[in-house]
Amino acid sequence: MITGHGLINGRPCYVFSQDFTVLGGSLSETFAEKMCKVMDMAVLYGIPVMGINDSGGARIQEGVESLAGYSEVFQRNVDSSGVIPQFSLIMGPCAGGAVYSPALTDFIFMVRNTSYMFVTGPDVVKAVLNEDITKEELGGANTHASISGVSHGQFNNDIEMLSATRDLFNYMPLSSREAPPATAWTEADEKLQASTKLLDNIVPDDPNRPYDMKLAIKTICDHGKFFEIMKDFAKNLLIGFGRVHGNVVGFLANQPQVLAGCLDSDCSMKGARFVRYCDCFNIPIVTLEDVPGFLPGKDQEHGGIIKHGAKLLYAYCEATVPKITFITRKAYGGAYCVMASKHIKGDTNYSWPSGEIAVMGAKGACEIIFRGKNVEAETANYEEKFANPLKAAERGYIEDIVMPRETRNIVRNG
Repeated sequence: MITGHGLINGRPCYVFSQDFTVLGGSLSETFAEKMCKVMDMAVLYGIPVMGINDSGGARIQEGVESLAGYSEVFQRNVDSSGVIPQFSLIMGPCAGGAVYSPALTDFIFMVRNTSYMFVTGPDVVKAVLNEDITKEELGGANTHASISGVSHGQFNNDIEMLSATRDLFNYMPLSSREAPPATAWTEADEKLQASTKLLDNIVPDDPNRPYDMKLAIKTICDHGKFFEIMKDFAKNLLIGFGRVHGNVVGFLANQPQVLAGCLDSDCSMKGARFVRYCDCFNIPIVTLEDVPGFLPGKDQEHGGIIKHGAKLLYAYCEATVPKITFITRKAYGGAYCVMASKHIKGDTNYSWPSGEIAVMGAKGACEIIFRGKNVEAETANYEEKFANPLKAAERGYIEDIVMPRETRNIVRNG
């Protein structure tokens, strides 16, 4: 176990690294004491902590002492949560108790074909279940980045991962007692900034045609730089960090290109954790909303979409950081309520002219209301009355109907 502190892009950070070349990086009582010491120091001084993980788990020959050590480490992870940012870099195999400490941290990054995380390895799976499975299939980087959602990012090699970690670190405050680090924004930067007029044409006239919400986010961000988190998991929701006029912003947006931007169990958990993280570390949240509702079906109901959807609702309701919402197109039903609506203490809510705020889509609503009679005529009438943001504006549920090109300036001034 190697511990210490240093600077990342000129800002302090505590670091510990497990050494697999010494007894497989297994955790002993003394090993745990060193980890706990550096984590205690990080909390005391309000500085982020970063763990480089490469461990075979508890040191078997030490028995209960190693298990006690793991428990002490887990307690430090929980005590640090929401107080200082915690990063876990998986740079080798992590098995057994070694996976739970990273799971309690804020961000986990993995490397393809060299990073593994599993509670029980392939040999145990074979012995107990008589199932043949490789380490990569069981707990590789792609498995955890795209299927389980344990990992927040996967990379081709160690250098890529370390470089991405440094980039992410630039958006983080040192602790919950500080504001996120702002960068200077000059006239030269303003001249180099891409025009936001692109946003005026990003939403298609056809309400059922998808578009790339990530392009909208990048257009709003300084110099088009958007650091996406968990980009391979629950792709129907985009989360990540960017800057607007030098100030750090957390973005959460529906992605119409995947499942039409519907909310499901996975993306609800993904979004809820992100909102709560931003709330802990004083990062304003910008929500770009184009959501036709929650994803229907037996799989979602049996998978607990009610419970998981409520997590996202709870996270938005309790968040006290500034929250700005832009309805870019659809905002239907319960999903409208969940996505930082004015009714759950959204600070400022706007709609683009293409916004549609209603209980459900026009065709579905008319088929229910009119029982199949004159559906086409009634659908056109419904669209004229409800498939727009005017009703919500009349009731004060949105501040204004704004041109998409104005979005960046609104975020800057908000």
